[in-house]
Amino acid sequence: MGSHFDNLTIDCDDHYALMQWWKQVLDGYDDDPDDPNNPGDPASALVGPTGSPRLLFMPVPEAKTVKNRLHLDLRPQDRTRDEEVERIVGLGGTVYERHVKDDGSGWVTMLDPEGNEFCVERSTAEREEPA
Repeated sequence: MGSHFDNLTIDCDDHYALMQWWKQVLDGYDDDPDDPNNPGDPASALVGPTGSPRLLFMPVPEAKTVKNRLHLDLRPQDRTRDEEVERIVGLGGTVYERHVKDDGSGWVTMLDPEGNEFCVERSTAEREEPA
């Protein structure tokens, strides 16, 4: 028997601030009701919908220096990819690279406030639209 995916750990400088930012970005992710986050905690975590991995924000002493080897891909639920990118920019995210093709397919690579890469894909509705 294999292992169960428990946490996705994100190394960061200010774990509490980054956790608060991701809580605004991700639908359905919030503090664990049995273990809420506090600014003085040694780490911060968010729990998602049933079956989703926890996101664990762990402070590390070194700064990020290279591209992430693992990142999140986000799919908007109630808006288009471009509307979601705009919303995330308004929260403090940064557009890093646009990989959008002429037909609208593709994704946008973004950076969170600490420079961690993540991608925003097209929504399910956009994927189902006729070309």
